[in-house]
Amino acid sequence: MKTLKQNNNVLLFTLEYPPDIGGVANYYGNLVKYWGEGEVKVLVGKKLLQPHWLISLWRLRRAIKKDKIKTVLVGQILPLGTVAWLLAKFIKFDYVVFLHGMDLTFALKTPRKKKLARKILAGAKKIIAVNSYAAKLAGEIVDESKIEVVNPGVDLRFKILDFRFQNELRKKYNLDNKLILLQVGRLVERKGYDKVLAALPRVWEEIPMVVYVIIGGGKLLEDLRLKTYDLKLKNNVILITNADDSEVNSWYELCDIFIMPAREIDGDFEGFGIVYLEANAHGKPVIAGNSGGVRDAVQDGVNGLLVNPESVAEIAQAIIKLGKDESLRKKLGERGRERTRQFDWKNQANKVRKFIEFKN
Repeated sequence: MKTLKQNNNVLLFTLEYPPDIGGVANYYGNLVKYWGEGEVKVLVGKKLLQPHWLISLWRLRRAIKKDKIKTVLVGQILPLGTVAWLLAKFIKFDYVVFLHGMDLTFALKTPRKKKLARKILAGAKKIIAVNSYAAKLAGEIVDESKIEVVNPGVDLRFKILDFRFQNELRKKYNLDNKLILLQVGRLVERKGYDKVLAALPRVWEEIPMVVYVIIGGGKLLEDLRLKTYDLKLKNNVILITNADDSEVNSWYELCDIFIMPAREIDGDFEGFGIVYLEANAHGKPVIAGNSGGVRDAVQDGVNGLLVNPESVAEIAQAIIKLGKDESLRKKLGERGRERTRQFDWKNQANKVRKFIEFKN
């Protein structure tokens, strides 16, 4: 069990935590990092479920007794929420459930799991939803007054950017006089890479200088490579799989438009989309799919454009609209830069602490 210096008598109970990668691990890592006063203990790891998930019941009980834990922050409604709900029947402590999106939709898929989810949420002292979509779903089965939306934060303290590196990237990829369309994220279907590729031929009819830069890795890597060749896009699509944080930040600075038309597939949806705010923090406008929790991150006409993520025509039109209008790009980018300040991680962690109202 890891111990990190943050709030008395509080334990984060989660399967995902740094150095794990992904939005959920990032959320909990920053929540603990920016918590503020006292100490948060972290009981973490996939091994919590081995050899059987009931073993985690014993592990949680031992941690609560050892450190006199009063409040447990439950990272996953299933199965860890089940563990907290059961244990709370035998020893005294409060638990708070965090909901991200797919974790809840998965829990609601069958009558048995939905019934269990309702019991877990009903027994929770509070419920923290990472996006308003998850809050809406939870509000359909439990008292809404127990639910608070606390979106992920964004780290506004970027490393000093080396503009020489940006110039090297521009030269390496022959980007002079190009309009750069950037997408950063895991290469999975719901992120909408396929829809952007399908939209590009229509975009190039209007703006031939557009270059689409994809940064990420994942199961769609080979499929995307094949698509770029099949559609004869290889000279206008740049696929980068090994960029570090410094290079990603340089691409945010280099790009003209950030895009991720995320969509919902079989209950799997974008819980928020921190990459939209990261692009905004660099003063760049975004194009986002109007689905899942994305609407919390992107306000149409304020810091970007929302599109139907299933519509190739809408995606193409949004790229063309921003590509042809530099003043609109600047306006949305600057509004986005200003808006990201409300998502500073210190503010978000403080919202959680205030809502839970710890009494030490």
